[in-house]
Amino acid sequence: MCTGRVDPAFVLRAFANGADGVFVGGCWPGECHYTTEGNYHALGMMHLTRRLLKHIGINPERLRVEWVGASEGIRFAELMNDTVRKVKALGPLGSGEELSVDAMKSKMEAVKNMLPYIKLVERERLRVPRDTEEGYNEFFTSDEVDRTFSELIMDKLTISEIVLLLKEEALSPGEISKRLNLTPAEVSKYLKSSAKQGLVRYDESKKRYTLAS
Repeated sequence: MCTGRVDPAFVLRAFANGADGVFVGGCWPGECHYTTEGNYHALGMMHLTRRLLKHIGINPERLRVEWVGASEGIRFAELMNDTVRKVKALGPLGSGEELSVDAMKSKMEAVKNMLPYIKLVERERLRVPRDTEEGYNEFFTSDEVDRTFSELIMDKLTISEIVLLLKEEALSPGEISKRLNLTPAEVSKYLKSSAKQGLVRYDESKKRYTLAS
């Protein structure tokens, strides 16, 4: 399968199922077997996925992308051995990040729910100006991408996390703050925005926020 078909959902599913690391290997840039240059698309999506992992508290170094040809058996073995060593050094998923299993799964579920929107942002706002590996690496570490990610993805992703929490039970702003490691001011901002969108409401009887009916 071309690496261009490797969806961020595959990576999230692997981590949700308990994988401690994910390795994606593809053809060298410029040597794609398809006219679509799928390995460049894969590189862009993996850069974006690393940002998403970091945002939800998972070490992005757990996701690795490398190029290796079909004839490079020795290089492939070396890459796999090195990947195993690095993942072991990071420790089991969750313990290295100091996240509970439930917290991780909730955060990954929030990202999964947002993937259609995130892919739309990637297509419309995160187009790399030149198809080279250096071009992709420079672009996805640029201030422009930082701003786009912060303005168009992070806020909506946090709101998605809040909605998932409130599906389970009504919560006070303080409880949401503690669960998501947000400041009271941030929680207030997101709750106001969610209420305006008709996603949540304040239940006076419970003194808690709950999903809007």
